Amino acid sequence: MIRAMIVDDDALVRLGLADLLEGDPGIDVAAQAADGLQAVEQATAHRIDVALVDVRMPRMDGITATTRLRALPHPPKVITLTTFDLDEYVYNALAAGADGFLLKDTDPAEILRAVHLVAAGSAMLHPTAARRLIDRYHATGQPRATTARAHLDRLTQRERDVLTLLARGDTNAEIAGRLGMRESTVKAHVSRILTALEVSNRVQAALLARDAGPTV
Repeated sequence: MIRAMIVDDDALVRLGLADLLEGDPGIDVAAQAADGLQAVEQATAHRIDVALVDVRMPRMDGITATTRLRALPHPPKVITLTTFDLDEYVYNALAAGADGFLLKDTDPAEILRAVHLVAAGSAMLHPTAARRLIDRYHATGQPRATTARAHLDRLTQRERDVLTLLARGDTNAEIAGRLGMRESTVKAHVSRILTALEVSNRVQAALLARDAGPTV
């Protein structure tokens, strides 16, 4: 059972998301919060697997809350869920450690899918946000690509194989099936990849791999 937390200053949004998530037999809404400070308190009191966090909130915004949540002893995965797809929100949310970025008008089935994917260790980005991230990384030119390739040089060939599939969006189970490995082995490789690349989540690793180009 996935223990979820909804963080939004709009009570109606919290109610709607709670109804949606509770309708999934694999998800339990274990906590709700109206701002970032409450979110940190609730996540400390109730062990949370996945937190859906709004960006614009009083007292503590969603970006700061994400940073605080990810620093907890038992950090929940974070999906940033907002009305606004502004570039600065996407970049800041991922830099803070979010594993997903979705707009509130995302299809309900996709929101449920995102919760399951993120809980399982994958990532989920709204297509528009993903396209903008890729375009921005590509637009930075050769210096960033050179830096990315230097980071990739730290990986073994097997880790590069895992990263290639991770960057394509495959889950750990899918990677295991394609490479003939155990899922636990894939998880170990992913952990090593994140450490070697000096990134905090799969999204950042995927973007770095894409920035490095075909050398992956």
